[in-house]
Amino acid sequence: MSRKKINYSRKKNPDKKRKKQKEEEYLLGTYIANEKGFGFVTVEGYDEDFFIHRNGRNGAFYNDTVLILPIEGRDYKGSNAKRREAKVEKIVAHNETSVVGTFEAGKRFGFVLPDNRKIGSDIYIPKALCRNAKDGQKVVCDITFYGSKDRKPEGKITKVLGDATNPRVQVTSIVKSFGIADFFNEDTINETTKVPDKVDEKYLHDLDCFESAKEFLESEKAIDNNRVDFRNLFTITIDGEDAKDLDDAVTIEKDDDGYILGVHIADVSEYVKEGGALDNEALSRGTSVYFADRVIPMLPKELSNGICSLNEGVDRLALSCVMKVSSSGKVVSHRITESVIKVNKRCSYNEIFGITNGDEAIKELADMTEDMLALSDIIRNERYERGAVDFDFPESKIIVDDRGYVLNIMPYDRNRATKIIEDFMLLANETVAEHFYWLDIPFAYRVHEKPDSESMKSLSTFIKNFGYNIHLSGEVHPKELQKLLDTIEGSDAESIISRITLRSMQRAKYEPECTGHFGLAAKYYCHFTSPIRRYPDLQIHRIIKEYLRGELSNKRISHYREILGEVCNKSSALERRAQEAEREAEKFEKVMFMQDKIGEVFDGVISGVTKWGLFVELPNTVEGLVNVSSIRGDIFELDQEHYELYGKTTSKVYKLGQKVQVWLYDTDSVLKTIDFRLVEGEEDGSK
Repeated sequence: MSRKKINYSRKKNPDKKRKKQKEEEYLLGTYIANEKGFGFVTVEGYDEDFFIHRNGRNGAFYNDTVLILPIEGRDYKGSNAKRREAKVEKIVAHNETSVVGTFEAGKRFGFVLPDNRKIGSDIYIPKALCRNAKDGQKVVCDITFYGSKDRKPEGKITKVLGDATNPRVQVTSIVKSFGIADFFNEDTINETTKVPDKVDEKYLHDLDCFESAKEFLESEKAIDNNRVDFRNLFTITIDGEDAKDLDDAVTIEKDDDGYILGVHIADVSEYVKEGGALDNEALSRGTSVYFADRVIPMLPKELSNGICSLNEGVDRLALSCVMKVSSSGKVVSHRITESVIKVNKRCSYNEIFGITNGDEAIKELADMTEDMLALSDIIRNERYERGAVDFDFPESKIIVDDRGYVLNIMPYDRNRATKIIEDFMLLANETVAEHFYWLDIPFAYRVHEKPDSESMKSLSTFIKNFGYNIHLSGEVHPKELQKLLDTIEGSDAESIISRITLRSMQRAKYEPECTGHFGLAAKYYCHFTSPIRRYPDLQIHRIIKEYLRGELSNKRISHYREILGEVCNKSSALERRAQEAEREAEKFEKVMFMQDKIGEVFDGVISGVTKWGLFVELPNTVEGLVNVSSIRGDIFELDQEHYELYGKTTSKVYKLGQKVQVWLYDTDSVLKTIDFRLVEGEEDGSK
């Protein structure tokens, strides 16, 4: 909780005795505006936000750091909870310096309508600062004045993005609005030019060469020159057809009691040195961001698609985790090393999936696919036995043309081949995390905390309506949730209960302390397998290599202990930013795809229930809202505990997971909304 003690004195009243100055307690927080004029302030350490009346804003702008004074005896009864009320006493810092929006031209001035509607006000632009922007164009404007009680915020146009009807411009505006850099600065570009386009010969001399992973795993000799030559092993990558940043490759050998699995990860840290321009830029981005029409990489394409990408037929530096996995799915021995590899075959998920279903392939690949499939089943079964929870909700696959226009939307096919790679990467991540946990050296872990007790109680209450129970004696174990999902599989309640169970879980994050991963039922877990596109992976690669080389001195250990907290916090925040930006772009693309389908009828399922209405998801993953005011036959109210809208005078009920038919009423590309209406005959809602 952030607190600040300051002196607060009331104005003098000449007719009364001067009152003694009184010390009041102020709270430091972040102001989140609402387009209706009021707002809320989030204060660290408080479960509920403070409500700020429109007259209590004191000129606060969206995302400002502010000092607030709680109003004694005043509570605001919001839609979901009762919040204390406060007023803004002082603006400490303006955190939003620019706004992305649509320009509206006038004769003597213009306005920018922010894409972020929470800003709650348009931005006045003097004629001389309009930068020749035309009506209806997307622009970026810097804020020069944040507004007051009697005056609008003001700004100046710094960049014209283009026509607001152009889909690529719309995605660019989303990128800009989230503050995601879509170009690399001059220092980063200059450093990139010094990175070679092929592996330097110095890395290829005097290497220990092994004919098999088993030979390497059973060898007790120290590794000369730090690297192992694995170019004799049959090695493949498995990715999507369009992927260019290939950061993981696999090898596999059958053994007497199981398999020897090699997971080989691009050695990005050999080219991205700590504290350099490339490293600073990667840390500031945190992750690559993926949109349907583009990828904004964490590292320049010369690295992400070039020297660091495990492309077919070329030598590449790697960090390898070789594991002997028993027939029961346990890693009985392992070894981590720097290596040189050469990928024999670049494969796609669909290609491997086809081979699992009998498609022809060269003998090495056919045999390898058979072994990979068998080992994947073993690993997945072991994870299931310990209680890992596996949600399998369909993600969206959005296909666009070269202009950014959406051609089709469908559920992403998470086929057997994608699960093979999932299983292998999860196993490597667990193995590396456990290895370095027991060395007791600084590390960055991927943690997933246990669900809080209140969320579990709410889930328990909800599923009892369907005749199901979970054991809540003490802390819930992931196996309890796994049993629940197994029990409901194939039932009418599967969709609704799965969704509510997922919403009851905490968000995974990065931490320097290893507290386990609840969803995977894993004591040790990290992100080791994607250093091209995730900064925490790159960070731990440095630590691993310094340890392997005997360079992890007390000074370096102290250094990592000092920086890892901030690295983890920043990486978690940037991951959330990327996910939110990807979701916003996806919402726009779904609106664009649906806008010429007004009046068409669709089958769907109720995916959300609020006091405003019903969210309905179509089989292609498009989601829209049926406004409660459009549902005929009764006045409907929200039963939040049961996730239902119920009629006040009839037996009509609409609940999460219920199948309905809807027709498309309207779309709004600015608000990124899709409006459905229930089809006649569907609005009876009877149980």
